[in-house]
Amino acid sequence: MITWMQRHKKYLIITIWISTIAFVGAGFVGWGQYNYGDKAGAVAKVGNVEITMGELNKSYSSLYAQYNKMFQGNFDEGKAKSFGLQAQAMQQLTNQALILNLAESYSLAISDKELIAELRTQEYFFKDGLFNKEIYKQVLSSNNLTLQAYEDGLKKDLLVRKTLKLLPIETTTNESEIVNTILNIADKIDYKILSDSQIEIDSSDAALKPYWEMNQQSFMSEVSYEVKYIKQSKISATYDEAKISTHYSDNKTHFKGEDSKIIPLEKAKDAVIDELNAKATKDAALRSYIAYKKGKLSSDVEVQSIVISTSNNPFNQASLEKIKKLSVTSPFLKPILIDGEYFTFELRAINPSKAKSFEDAKADVLPLFLAEQKKIKLQKLAQDSLATFSGTTTEFITSADAVKVTGMTLLEANDFLKQLFLKQEKRGFVEIESGKIILFNILEQKMLTNSNKTQDDSIVKIKSAMFNEGLIKTLQNKYKTEIFIEGL
Repeated sequence: MITWMQRHKKYLIITIWISTIAFVGAGFVGWGQYNYGDKAGAVAKVGNVEITMGELNKSYSSLYAQYNKMFQGNFDEGKAKSFGLQAQAMQQLTNQALILNLAESYSLAISDKELIAELRTQEYFFKDGLFNKEIYKQVLSSNNLTLQAYEDGLKKDLLVRKTLKLLPIETTTNESEIVNTILNIADKIDYKILSDSQIEIDSSDAALKPYWEMNQQSFMSEVSYEVKYIKQSKISATYDEAKISTHYSDNKTHFKGEDSKIIPLEKAKDAVIDELNAKATKDAALRSYIAYKKGKLSSDVEVQSIVISTSNNPFNQASLEKIKKLSVTSPFLKPILIDGEYFTFELRAINPSKAKSFEDAKADVLPLFLAEQKKIKLQKLAQDSLATFSGTTTEFITSADAVKVTGMTLLEANDFLKQLFLKQEKRGFVEIESGKIILFNILEQKMLTNSNKTQDDSIVKIKSAMFNEGLIKTLQNKYKTEIFIEGL
C-alpha cells in the first residue's frame, strides 16, 4: 500500500499543491494591505476599477521584500527583473480589481461599522490592549499615509473577503480520509543542499559577449521623448477681505472639518487663500500655454529642454503617459499639475527603441547571464553528484515537517517537501524557488497513524484556492483589463 501510494501520490496531490501554489502563492490573500491609495494617475483599469501607480509600487515593494527574505538578503533588481516582479505585482492588483468589480455587480459594500470592527483587531494600533485612535493616527502619519487612504485600502481588502464568502465551501468524509492518508505518508531521507555559492562563473567580456549577441533583441534602449516645457510656479498673492469673503460664500462646501460640517470663515481663511492661490496659478498657467502655442510667450518665461523616458523621468508617470500621446503634428500638452506647480510640455522628437551596444547593455546582461550560467552549472553538479552523494539523514518526516529539515530556511524547507512528496523516484533532486537544488535519497518510508485535526481546514483552503482560480478566469472574460504601462 505504502509503495503504491509513493509511486502514485503525484496524481493524488498534484492538483492540491499546484492549485494552492499557483493561486495563493500569487498573492490572492491579503491584497488589501498594499492598497493604501495614491494621488498618481491610473496605470491600469479593470472593468470599473482603476489601479494607481502608488498601488503598483506598494505591491511591487511587498513582493520584493518577500523575495529578498527568501533569498536571505541576496535579492536585487536584476533578479527582480528576471523574475518579472513588476508583472507579478500588476497581476495581484488586477485579480483584486476583478473581485471588486464582482462585488460592485452585487451591490456589496463595507459599512463604517465593519471597518471600525476590523480596525479594532489590528494590534499595531493598540495601547494597553485596546485600539487607540491617537496611536492609529501616529502610525499612519509616520508611514506617510492619510486616514482616508488607509481606510479605503482596508475597505477593499474587506470587500474581497466578503465577496468570496458568498459561496461557502465544505468538506466531505472521503476528502478528509484522502488528505489524512496523504499527510500520514512519511519518508526517511538522506538529502544534500547545493547552492550557487559552490559554482564559479567566468564573467569576463569574452564569456559575456556571445550571450549578448544571441539575445540582443532583449536588450533594447527605451523609447525617449525630447520635450520643451515651461513651468508656472505656485502663486502666493494678497487678497482683500471682500475677495476672500465672496470666494468663501460661493464655495462653502469646500471647507469642511473632520465631522463633515462647514468651517466658519474665520477658521477657514487660510484654506480659502490657498484655494484662491491655486486658482490664480492655474489661470496663469493657461494664459502661458495659449501664448506658448501662438509663439507669443513673454521673453521672461524660461523654456527648458529635457529628454525623458520611463527610467529618466523627473516628473511623474501620469505626465509621461500624456506626453506619449502627443505627436509632432499636435505637440502641445495643456498645463498639468505636478507637486503644486503647472507644467506645459511641447513634444519635439521621439527617439525609438533600438538594440543597445555591448557596453551599454553590459550592466543588464551580466545578472541574467550569471543567473542562467549558475542554474546550468548547478544542474550539472546535481546530475554528477546524484549517484554518490552523502548528506544529512532525517527521521521519518511528512510533507508538514519543514521545521525538521535543517540547513535551509523554513520557506525553502516547505518548498522542498512539497516537491519531494510529488516525486515518484527513490533518488533524485528538486529545484526550489530560491535557486538551490536539494539532492534526496528516500531510505525508508512508512504510514503513520496520526490524526490530523487541521485537515478539514486544509481542504477548505485548497478547495477555496481552486474555486478562486476558476473564478478569476471567469471574471477575466467578463471584465475588460486595460494596462497603460508598456511591457506589462
